[in-house]
Amino acid sequence: MNSGRYSVTVGCLSTEGPYLEMLQKAGIPVADFHPQGGLLSPRGFCQLLRLTHFLRCERFDVVHTHDLYSNLLGVPAAWMARIPVIISSRRDLSHWWWYTPRNRKLLRRVQSLSTFVLANSATVRDFLVREEGFDASTIRVVQNGIDAERFAKQHGNREALLPGLDSKHKLVAVVANMNVEEKGHVDLIEAARVICSVLPETRFLLIGDGRERLGLEAKAEGLGVRNNFLFLGRREDVPDLLGCCQLSVLPSWAEGFPNVILESLAAGLPVVATRIGAVLEIIEDEVSGLLVPARDPQALARAILRVLRDQELADRLARAGRERALTHFSFDRTLLELRQLYEEGQRRRDATRKTMWRDRTKAGAASRLPG
Repeated sequence: MNSGRYSVTVGCLSTEGPYLEMLQKAGIPVADFHPQGGLLSPRGFCQLLRLTHFLRCERFDVVHTHDLYSNLLGVPAAWMARIPVIISSRRDLSHWWWYTPRNRKLLRRVQSLSTFVLANSATVRDFLVREEGFDASTIRVVQNGIDAERFAKQHGNREALLPGLDSKHKLVAVVANMNVEEKGHVDLIEAARVICSVLPETRFLLIGDGRERLGLEAKAEGLGVRNNFLFLGRREDVPDLLGCCQLSVLPSWAEGFPNVILESLAAGLPVVATRIGAVLEIIEDEVSGLLVPARDPQALARAILRVLRDQELADRLARAGRERALTHFSFDRTLLELRQLYEEGQRRRDATRKTMWRDRTKAGAASRLPG
């Protein structure tokens, strides 16, 4: 994006994370607006004013906020700075603890200041219209893209990454945070009783962390499958871990747009996922993956066993899935659609200005007519 028509500056709430070095090497300016103490604290208010001043002085044409907290800080600042085009984002179905009725109302009012609200799936768009009361004409959909080369299938070094596991083990990857029960880990643990009774060498790699973790570990212990689960916590080497696995599973009850499915497809893994939300926009059942009903451990177990026991099926799903990831979910496609969205916003701004100028001209002419 930072070439040709656009010059990009990245604003963030904290100057840290895996992408910082990448931005610095690319020469992209990074501005920090860290609201220590929270967005509603005195420090948060100061950062709001500081961001407003920064946007006004730099005279940006477009401000695009990416997630919840950047919406809450960035959209009001951009509105006060009179930025011509403001794009806010919604990337989930409001299942996180933050989304109380009061907070959802606040977020809706903040996002009403946007030129457009960007959803990352048709599922999220429909949710915003049906449940949150947004005007459908203000919502645009740009699906997530994937850096396919980063996840290109490679044989991970099991011995180095996962000591104690060797080629006899069948590894199933589950990449999901453990902050909410909607990720469906409990169903996977239930399914594991059936799977491991048939294929005891199966090991489930749970990549991610959160407040549900201790309960999940206890559940696996209680069902006698604790030794079949590796709780790996947060990891920065997900592509390498996927390269060690035979299968990727997403047992969620609800999803906005699950990037982990794109990453798994790009890694050349067959995928088993629940038939929910935007998963249906990514996977065609029995073609580029297997879909099962949500909250159905038995169906989940059957699908996982099918893939682990049928290498021909696994290979066919993996090939079709990777092809779909490369064809439909490339970064090039995402960037093109974002540019088109920004340009649509600029056209709308220009049309609004022309309308306002014409109305003022008519009003001025009418005021000069004889009484």
